[in-house]
Amino acid sequence: MRVIIVDDEMLARGVVREYLAEHPDVEVVAECANGFEAVKAITELAPDLVFLDIQMPKLDGFEVAELAGGKTRYIFATAFDQYAIKAFEFHALDYLLKPFSQQRFDQALAHARANLGKGAGDAAVENMVREAAGRNKPLGRVLIRDGAKVHVINSEKIEVIEAQDDYVQIRSEGKSYLKNQRLTELEGQLDAGQFLRIHRSYVVNIACVDRIEQATKDSHVAILKDGSRIPVSRSGYQKIRDVLQ
Repeated sequence: MRVIIVDDEMLARGVVREYLAEHPDVEVVAECANGFEAVKAITELAPDLVFLDIQMPKLDGFEVAELAGGKTRYIFATAFDQYAIKAFEFHALDYLLKPFSQQRFDQALAHARANLGKGAGDAAVENMVREAAGRNKPLGRVLIRDGAKVHVINSEKIEVIEAQDDYVQIRSEGKSYLKNQRLTELEGQLDAGQFLRIHRSYVVNIACVDRIEQATKDSHVAILKDGSRIPVSRSGYQKIRDVLQ
């Protein structure tokens, strides 16, 4: 079994490494001290299992799981996140509440061994990631993976989001990014007081809307502060008119 250990605390990584030493068939292929390192290592090394801390700077454990994709299985570790334990105990292979003993660690590893080969990993991790995305609504930032790069965009900097099949195009500070996510799903994770669905294909940041203009006899457009023109549906017009007034 090939594993990666992810924790921003060196002593915590040492504990996991020490406990794994009791299992000669386990190979530690990488240790990561932050979320960005973890995403890169998981993507490149494709481990069987990741011991993943939840509370980390820059990217937390849930964000790492979102960016790394659904092929790897996870055992989460946390010092105090009781809400996270309750949310994920049915989706992650297991969780470890710090400080944990060798016995508890061995139980989690045995559970992982029993489930790794069952082929249910992708669906389980996908469900886990979806709950992760909604655990602290609204989202304060959106993560976008672009090859080996990770873009972290503050939600307040997003100007408009456009649906493109299974993707969304997010525009922020003059740049556009593609994210593999449905518009309806992302809309539900954002602050409803800040973002508004004005068309079936568009969500706008209300703070970026300059005015609403009539395009034809029966249609309107939203003019953003940068001059962009976004179509507005009939229902969207009613909603944004009420907000702007």
